[in-house]
Amino acid sequence: MAISDRRSATLALAHALSAAERGLPVFPLSATKLPALRSPHRDDPHPVLCRGECGRPGHGVYDATTDPAAVRALFAAAPWATGYGIACGRPPHHLIGVDLDVKPSPGHAAAAAAADTDTDTDATVGLRHLALQHLFTVPPTVTVLTPSGGRHLWLTGPPDVVVPNSASRLAPGIDIRGAGGYLVGPGSVTARGAYRLAPGSAELDPAPCPRALLTLIAPPAPPSRPHTPSAGPHHGRGLVHFVLTAHEGQRNTRLFWAACRAYENGLGDSLTEALTTAAIRTGLPEHEARATIASAQRLMLRPMSPTSRSHVSYFHS
Repeated sequence: MAISDRRSATLALAHALSAAERGLPVFPLSATKLPALRSPHRDDPHPVLCRGECGRPGHGVYDATTDPAAVRALFAAAPWATGYGIACGRPPHHLIGVDLDVKPSPGHAAAAAAADTDTDTDATVGLRHLALQHLFTVPPTVTVLTPSGGRHLWLTGPPDVVVPNSASRLAPGIDIRGAGGYLVGPGSVTARGAYRLAPGSAELDPAPCPRALLTLIAPPAPPSRPHTPSAGPHHGRGLVHFVLTAHEGQRNTRLFWAACRAYENGLGDSLTEALTTAAIRTGLPEHEARATIASAQRLMLRPMSPTSRSHVSYFHS
């Protein structure tokens, strides 16, 4: 590793630890802005839907943590990391990232860089039009300048609202980073340059997202499915049997899959104890079994398209 790369890696860890101290969950990024650690399931013969339940690093944004020891361990496993990601939608801040993209002409970008200022971009104008149309004001908040000339606005959301990721849905060039997404942290160095705090932004805390903007970026909660206790004692027996026949090395994966199917069909609550008991009988610790089922519940009851449930996607800036 070159001296400049080692310096970037050291600074990335220092910035990540500082962010973690402020309650922001972090994980290492490579110079491509992608998670630095590869998936531990990459060589598995079949696709594995795992968001860190296996306990091994390499799950991208789901590795994010505020624990200093865990942060150091992640960066030690990825000494080539030159940046860090900040997971959005996680407590205590429930961060929402508003990514204002820009595609300036070379001369335009050079002039802005020389003056150390940011010019209005299409995305910025688009956000202003939305603010005028829906009668909200974007408050002063943490702002990160990107190497391309864009900016990231950090906002906070209420804990009971799940904000999904989106790209140019509000307006061209405006991307939203919510639950399951992440922002490149200031101080990160990528192949295109460094991310840095905008002047005067370091003293600010992430501001609450205006209610009108939150309404635009957070879809309404899906209607609750009625509980059907009359389904009968044998309903879902196949899922329980699927868990019971799991061998060592596939117990957690089978339990997670079965729990997802149960919640998908409105049987999650009624099958929780049966699935837990089945998992325990295969040798899985009870706390691990319940954590896996809870993870499946969060995934399947979160508003998202059916296709997005079939694989894990990493959203990045």
